[in-house]
Amino acid sequence: MSVQPVYVLGVGLTKFIKPRGLVDYPELGYEAGVKALLDAGINYDDVDLGVACHVYGDSTCGQRVFYQFGMTQIPIYNQNNNCATGSTGLHFARTLLSTSPTSDVALVVGFEKMAPGSLKASFPTHTSPLDKLSRSMFESSGIDPQAPAAAQFFGNAAREYISKYGATKSDFAEVARVGHLHSAKNPYSQFRDVYTLQQILDSPNVFDPLTRLQCCPTSDGGAAAVIVTERFLKSHPELRSRAVLIAGQAMTTDSPSAFNRSPMELIGYSMSALAAQRAYKEANYDPTKTPPTTTSPIAVELHDCFSANVLPTLDSLALTPAKGTAHNLYRSGEATYGPKGRIIVNPSGGLISKGHPLGATGLAQCAELVWQMRGWANNRLVEGAELAVQHNLGLGGAAVVTVYKRADGGRTRRVADEEVARVSGAGYNPATEARTGVSEEWRKKTCSKNAFSEYIHLKKREGEKAVL
Repeated sequence: MSVQPVYVLGVGLTKFIKPRGLVDYPELGYEAGVKALLDAGINYDDVDLGVACHVYGDSTCGQRVFYQFGMTQIPIYNQNNNCATGSTGLHFARTLLSTSPTSDVALVVGFEKMAPGSLKASFPTHTSPLDKLSRSMFESSGIDPQAPAAAQFFGNAAREYISKYGATKSDFAEVARVGHLHSAKNPYSQFRDVYTLQQILDSPNVFDPLTRLQCCPTSDGGAAAVIVTERFLKSHPELRSRAVLIAGQAMTTDSPSAFNRSPMELIGYSMSALAAQRAYKEANYDPTKTPPTTTSPIAVELHDCFSANVLPTLDSLALTPAKGTAHNLYRSGEATYGPKGRIIVNPSGGLISKGHPLGATGLAQCAELVWQMRGWANNRLVEGAELAVQHNLGLGGAAVVTVYKRADGGRTRRVADEEVARVSGAGYNPATEARTGVSEEWRKKTCSKNAFSEYIHLKKREGEKAVL
């Protein structure tokens, strides 16, 4: 079976906001999807299949979102894979397109309307998919009934890393400090405040060594991506300049090592490592041969639901000289912008600052790296990068690693806002400016010409509830 290259042609984001019930998931998904179609320069009638990514929602929420673009009767697949849901949807769509003799365009939309506070089970009468992982954590590390479960999974991994490799609490706080610093230049971030290292260490304790400013918030938000085949780009050469190649991608799940009493294994160390190996091989990228200089930096969007996840994961992604040395990237300044910057971690600010609407997170990471590779993220650009790496993780478990490259094989270079505004379709640079809502002009450009339904856009009556 022949496999053809697949590209990200368009991306779209909503602002990530506190979960106060102010915006419902159909609006979040619709805004993100319209922006992605507009960015891609196509109409929904061009889309062959849809993938909807959500965790907290009923089974056909995807159709409720996608019908707003048009009721074209294409397949719409609903995905739920915990925090890796967005990247799972991207991986699924790429897999379908790369081998399809007929389908060339997929729209992947992630959205989430969450409840405030720490994550809770949606179906308490069902067996938890994390029951055996939780039991293993209890047997190896104990359980604190006062602390959020997720913070314990990741906090225990930080404790193991400190014990084995000589990292400190301050190293994990520094991870958060850098993330918050980067978020100040991302207009979509839920939080854009900058903190000192001491402020992060002094913030309320959640689960040692994690303090509140080292933990991602729950969020409402939407993100979307249009992905297309090489065949589609050959028939639309005018669109190639905005396309970003998915050069390598792999999705993995847990191995028996998850139960070997290592807290780092419980948060997916081995499955992340295997996903990276497979994605790098496909992308023809060998991190061990990358010179430690600023001549070829790398942009990395890494799943930092807690600062505790970052150091072990950098090791698992083989982005450090040796296992157990990730904290040195932060001590030396190599993980952020500056003269020593080499592995720029979470230029978007990461989940800790940007927020974490579960279904949208992987696609928001994708959007950031597409903007990086295009050179549109000019206020936070990792300039001169030949590739970008994305890591998205879900406990229970799934890990997706994706490698992006420019379609022309070149390095990133800064593109001015005025030039982006001319070609983006939105009339402004969406990488550096976040606008809310969908205009009627955008709707007409992007939504189906042949199967648009006004009825699906009727506003809900006060007090109206579905019969079923």
